[in-house]
Amino acid sequence: MPPVRQTRIVRAWAPSGNRYIVNPVYFSSTPFRMKLPPLNPLRVFESASHTLSFTQTARELHVTTGAVSRQIRVLEEFLGMRLFERASGEVRLTPAGREYRDDLSGAFERISQATTKALSRNRDQPLHVWCQMTFAMRWLLPRMAEFHARHPDRDAVFTTSLKQLDNLSDADVAICIGYGDWPGVIAHRLVDIELLPVCSPALLAGPVPLRVPADLARHTLLQSAARPDYWGRWLAAHGVDGVDPAHGLTFENVTLAYQAALQGMGVAMGQYALVADDLAAGRLVAPFEGRLVLDSAFYLVYPERLRNDAHVCDFRDWVMAQAA
Repeated sequence: MPPVRQTRIVRAWAPSGNRYIVNPVYFSSTPFRMKLPPLNPLRVFESASHTLSFTQTARELHVTTGAVSRQIRVLEEFLGMRLFERASGEVRLTPAGREYRDDLSGAFERISQATTKALSRNRDQPLHVWCQMTFAMRWLLPRMAEFHARHPDRDAVFTTSLKQLDNLSDADVAICIGYGDWPGVIAHRLVDIELLPVCSPALLAGPVPLRVPADLARHTLLQSAARPDYWGRWLAAHGVDGVDPAHGLTFENVTLAYQAALQGMGVAMGQYALVADDLAAGRLVAPFEGRLVLDSAFYLVYPERLRNDAHVCDFRDWVMAQAA
């Protein structure tokens, strides 16, 4: 072990008259080191010690079960003792593990309180929400009055676009279409995309029949340039021949296609979550039974660094409850 280097600092003062007393004070250059385990394994242990399930812990922390097992082993090796007993696919805390969990509980509570306090300093900052335009207009905004009533102190800035979101550099949270596999973000599946043709009641009751999918050949198809494949996918899934999915009227976005359907201009390919209110109110009708459920969906996403942000958590919990 290298020798401890000491620094001699001289203090001098005159308690009386002109007589000075010189005292040397020594400070060690060796820093005080706390005995702390790696923090990631500690976080995993805290969760696993309460769930007693590595699978459940993996879901909570958005990692694999194997990653949980590895982190627990790292902590056990650091401490030099077994924290869990593993048998027949089950895990139990050892006596030493229970004692360690109990000793840590107060520390984690203090960390949680300190974190909440730190996060509260940002409560005056508005929440920046990015959302695709049609979803914002037809699903999110009709529900926002309830969110504002529950959280009147929460300011929010909304940005909409017809295009897909490239990154979250200008938003705290986003609602977009995809498969939930974006890197560096937490993604919650919010609303499935269920396709079904929709039209006005007047068109359905008109002189041109619209009783079976083949009748679409005699009607104007309304579609969005942003989703040009939806009609083709629905027709193929239902085995419909003789209908050209590219024939009809094409609009810049889905919102305009729905508005054209409301005006009786033709049949639009609806996304159920976005036309559900119109169907319930009778403004639109679905001439055929059944929906085509796509693999993609609307997701609520936000950066990993905002996992515990108070604004994001409040908005996430509310949106997920609305979609349930």
